[in-house]
Amino acid sequence: MIALKKILVATDFSEPSEAALAYGRELARSFGAALTIVNVVDDTMARAYGIDGGVMLTDPEMQREFEASALQQVNALISDEDRTQLRAAGQVLASNAPAQAIVTYARDANVDLIVMGTRGRGGVAHLLMGSVSEKVVQIAPCPVLTVRHPEHEFVLPDALVAVARA
Repeated sequence: MIALKKILVATDFSEPSEAALAYGRELARSFGAALTIVNVVDDTMARAYGIDGGVMLTDPEMQREFEASALQQVNALISDEDRTQLRAAGQVLASNAPAQAIVTYARDANVDLIVMGTRGRGGVAHLLMGSVSEKVVQIAPCPVLTVRHPEHEFVLPDALVAVARA
C-alpha cells in the first residue's frame, strides 16, 4: 500500500506547472495528504560576480522583493479549500540551483512525492538549458511525478469534479 502524507508541487508558474498542480491537488485529496507548493527564485545575493569576473552590487532589498513577489504568486495558487482540506501551504526558496533546492526541501520536510511539470524540450535546447525536472528525478529522495502539458486527461478540471461528485 502506498501512503502519501506529504506532497510537494514545484512550480515555475508555467502551463506544465499548472498541470502538475492539478495532479498534486487530486493526489492530495485521494490520499488525505498535505500539499506544499514551492517556487525557487534566483538568489541574487549568491551571484556576487558578474560574467566578466567583476563584482556585481547586489541589493538585499531587491532579493526580499523577488521572494515576496514569488510568495504572493504561490499563495494565489492556493484556494481556501486547498488550505482547509489539503492543509496547503506555499514556500519560496532562494537558490541558483533549483533542482538541488527542491530536493533539499523535500528531504528536510520528509516529502513522500514530488510533482512537477516538464516542458519536454529536446535536442539543443535540452543540452543548453538542461532540465530541472530531470535533475530532480535523478537525485530526489522520493518518487517524482513529471507532468507534460498538454497531458492526458487523467485529472478532470475542478469544476467537472464538483459536478461529478454532486
